[in-house]
Amino acid sequence: MNVEKIRRDFPILSQTIRGKKLVFLDSAASAQKPRVVIDAMREAMETQYANVHRGLHWMSERTTDAYEAARDAVAALMNAPDRDEIVFVRNSTEAINLVAHSFGRGMLKPGQAVLISGMEHHSNIVPWQMLRDAHGTELRVAPITDSGELDMAAFEALLSDGRVGLVAITHMSNVLGTVTPAERIVSLAHAHGAKVLFDGSQAIVHRAIDVRAIGCDFYAWTGHKLYGPTGIGVLWARRELLEAMPPFLGGGEMISSVTYEKSTWARVPYKFEAGTPAILEGIGLKAAIDYVRAIGYDEMAAHEASLTEHALARLSRIEGLRILGQAQDRGGVVAFALDKAHAHDVATLLDRQGIAVRAGHHCAEPLMHRFGLDSTARASFGIYTTHEEIDALAASLTRVREFFT
Repeated sequence: MNVEKIRRDFPILSQTIRGKKLVFLDSAASAQKPRVVIDAMREAMETQYANVHRGLHWMSERTTDAYEAARDAVAALMNAPDRDEIVFVRNSTEAINLVAHSFGRGMLKPGQAVLISGMEHHSNIVPWQMLRDAHGTELRVAPITDSGELDMAAFEALLSDGRVGLVAITHMSNVLGTVTPAERIVSLAHAHGAKVLFDGSQAIVHRAIDVRAIGCDFYAWTGHKLYGPTGIGVLWARRELLEAMPPFLGGGEMISSVTYEKSTWARVPYKFEAGTPAILEGIGLKAAIDYVRAIGYDEMAAHEASLTEHALARLSRIEGLRILGQAQDRGGVVAFALDKAHAHDVATLLDRQGIAVRAGHHCAEPLMHRFGLDSTARASFGIYTTHEEIDALAASLTRVREFFT
């Protein structure tokens, strides 16, 4: 993979920050955008913009075609059986809330349980707490090991009484980089009568996702981490589930007919897409998907594996630096803590060297507590990340440690 050529596709990477060459290591929070995404959205605004699905004029028809092409692109990316199984939402958080509201309240019975893991993002914790408090479901948490992997024996034990109606679990941790064994999770859950939702916010960026091969029932992800725009995300769900689930939001677009006495719903997926959608963002998402697929997931995965191996080797040599998670199967996310230095101070001092990392609990506060911490710094990699940038991070962290000692 020609990383230098790829870097030229991302205009923002040519900047200098505080007189230093920008080293962007915060892609897990939100990735940078290639020129093709920027141009696709700009061109749509300049040449064809109109509202979709409703208009009979040329502009609306052209924009509708471009927007719906994004649904086709997502279905192909995930190997979905049916394009109508692709529901557009704002982000992964909204996708998970949609499942919690429509499947959770509409199809789970009080007393049934939702099973999550000890490495979840808040977006895959809080909606299930809200469902528990409003609907009477139970919330169970499968523990993780000291190496940051899912404890599969404990996970299976929590399924054993047959009361779990839904397993909702990350496919790749945004803190540990751990990739969970998706097919095995699905096999165990289905054997005990539970449906499975994966939060694929990180995984979709780092490896090809085939929902047919995984065998899950729901899969959620967000566009802005896959080099697309903010404000657009995806929920894939089996069509029979979408048909049975009640709508999430009410209003325009999601109806078939409306009287003062009653309303009937549009067909799936539109019954879950109330109001004017994120039109330009959908067009931008398609451009991002086309860009990623042209590079190829095999090439991206090999580059990421090399970066991660290099980062773990370089950072582990820094005295007083602790890396969270030692999973065998992991993606390009490395969270770490430095002795005698708060993560926010570490990130601030790195920023003065032009290096952008994330600091805090990364919307995974219970996971931080599991490892006895309140925050960490986190470096995360994209297709534009280089080995030299990781070397710059390691050198700067050495200086940061010297400053605090």
